[in-house]
Amino acid sequence: MTTILAIESSCDETAAAVVVDGRRMRSNVVASQTELHALTGGVVPEVAARQHLRAVVPVVRQALADAECGWDAIDYIAATAGPGLPGALVVGLNAARGIAFARGLPFIAVDHIEGHVCANWLDAGNGADSAVPTLPALALAVSGGHTELLLMEPSGRFRRLGGTRDDAAGEAFDKVARLLGLGYPGGPAISRLAREAGPHKVRLPRAWLRGTDDWSFSGLKTAVQRMAASDDAPPLAQIADAFEESVADVLATKTARAAEREGVSCVLLAGGVAANERLRARMRQRCAVPVFIPPPVLCTDNAAMIGAAAFRHLDQAVSPSMALDVHATLAPHARAASGAFLWGGSPA
Repeated sequence: MTTILAIESSCDETAAAVVVDGRRMRSNVVASQTELHALTGGVVPEVAARQHLRAVVPVVRQALADAECGWDAIDYIAATAGPGLPGALVVGLNAARGIAFARGLPFIAVDHIEGHVCANWLDAGNGADSAVPTLPALALAVSGGHTELLLMEPSGRFRRLGGTRDDAAGEAFDKVARLLGLGYPGGPAISRLAREAGPHKVRLPRAWLRGTDDWSFSGLKTAVQRMAASDDAPPLAQIADAFEESVADVLATKTARAAEREGVSCVLLAGGVAANERLRARMRQRCAVPVFIPPPVLCTDNAAMIGAAAFRHLDQAVSPSMALDVHATLAPHARAASGAFLWGGSPA
């Protein structure tokens, strides 16, 4: 049995979790900054970093208390090293390294996006015998900062097939919500409003980018802006419904086509936007293979997913005194070139 204490601080959630064997969550604590950043309509990096400094120690203590375990039960310490906001990442990474150094424990640096994907291996209270994904698998990691289509090969390595060319899907939700005067965060606000659209629907364009596994949402955002500003603009609920349907349609359809082409065993949906009910439904409707989706609480940023990913890399644990640094958000081509999606090892 391998027990990992994991810390996540890539954006505006300070999180800590105790995870056993990459699957069983003994605790999962998240301190959110959503209400704070709602005042400014989005995450302010410097404010986020300061909040992480305030929250990280209480969150770690609560994770250990909830897990009902002492330090002697912890075998490894893990933390997110990127992608994310540099100042936020530094807080969590160095807190974890400090703990590992003080306790004489090995340290594992984890990629945030791999963490989202590995949330699909957490049992989420369903028991150790619950179904787990089999490889090869196709992962769609879709959040406020990332929209990536990744092939998870039988070896456990990742190969990037495509991603967004401009806005990430979650970023598009936030920007459209701002256009419609719905506040922050945009995803839940748009979904709530879309449910009021009624039977009279309007349609917004899709950017299919044919012949690629890529997406583009900037044009959709412009289309929303023009529709809302037009003299015969439909009700805001219908615009929100059309926007949500457009995003879910292109994400699910292109993922399903890639899954069929690559001959994968299953599809893994991950990231904050994976909590969107319409996207979850469209993925299950369009994909011919089983679709794994974490419960909403494990879609948004959390540390349990970091513990699940860390378990895949026990052989890459290092001394906490080793020189380490965060890797902030990279452009997709730079990330692929850097090998950030080319880990070895086997899945949990």
